[in-house]
Amino acid sequence: METASFSGILETLCYIIAFYYVFKFLARLFLPILVKKVVEKAGANFQQQYQSQYNSNTSTSNQDEFSTPSPKSDKPRETKKVGEYVDYEELE
Repeated sequence: METASFSGILETLCYIIAFYYVFKFLARLFLPILVKKVVEKAGANFQQQYQSQYNSNTSTSNQDEFSTPSPKSDKPRETKKVGEYVDYEELE
């Protein structure tokens, strides 16, 4: 069984620091490109959703113009009564 030596610890520490700086350097190079592509893709998805929403709204509005209105029922809809309104006054 080997014991940890001071030079082994220093070597490992140097590898960790080197990996950190290499990762930081590569992130500064490639992260802006990656973010730009993600934003462009999200924009394209939003544009596609907007176009499909716009197309579906125009097709339904054209159908609504030619449809006959449905007869209204004689009974009005009853609204739910949650509770009674109480007005509180502040006491001094």
